[in-house]
Amino acid sequence: MPPLALVGNLSRDLVDGRPPRIGGAPYYAAQAWRALGSRATIFTRCGPDERDDYARRLSALGLPVVLLPGEKTTSFSFYYDGDTRVMTVEQAGDAWTPADADVVPAGAWVHVAPLLRCDFPAGTLAALAHGRRLSFDGQGLVRAREPGALRLDADFDPAVLQHVQILKLAEEEAEVVGAVDRLGVAEVLVTYGERGSCVYVDGRKDEVGAWPVAADPTGSGDAFSAAYLAGRSQGLTPVSAARRATALVSALLTGRAP
Repeated sequence: MPPLALVGNLSRDLVDGRPPRIGGAPYYAAQAWRALGSRATIFTRCGPDERDDYARRLSALGLPVVLLPGEKTTSFSFYYDGDTRVMTVEQAGDAWTPADADVVPAGAWVHVAPLLRCDFPAGTLAALAHGRRLSFDGQGLVRAREPGALRLDADFDPAVLQHVQILKLAEEEAEVVGAVDRLGVAEVLVTYGERGSCVYVDGRKDEVGAWPVAADPTGSGDAFSAAYLAGRSQGLTPVSAARRATALVSALLTGRAP
């Protein structure tokens, strides 16, 4: 089996006015891979103020972690209005460079997890894609890299997708991008929360059901992407990988306090 890896920034999340907590795909994907028993490595970064605390929290999940130096930690504040998450960008973190790709092992299946657009410019993705297979989170296409109320638009560099084999989009991201089956990506996943997901492969659309879970859904998309990539790296078909990822997310959410 090829090695699994994730690259992306950690975040400082302020939820409903509570004290800040660790966030970002590195944290939630690590939980998914631990639950699956996957052999995976987390490559991440954050600012100096959070570095020691976040390093401890990530290491406690039991996966190898490579914490690169960073100048700033991406920070969000948000609250939920029913099923809708209302987010504010407090601070953007560091962008990744082509040189950063050198730390990721050759032959890996890599989930690239931007928090905002331009976390991973096209040149960086080209370097990561050299000898590796890439999954990409659609947040990096539509989330404007600016402070204030989170703004989604389709003003992304199309060259980014030239290096991506698997693209995962949340429902609102897919609405912004439009025509998700015409993006030139071999596999596109669109998640709809408790309404499941759709898998687009080779001109075919398959729906995958889910189960409503009364829990904080923060990070569930990251866990889904991690579990999906693990399944595909093991030879599961796209639909089978999506079904297993859905079950894994449900199990993780059930284990959280509502």
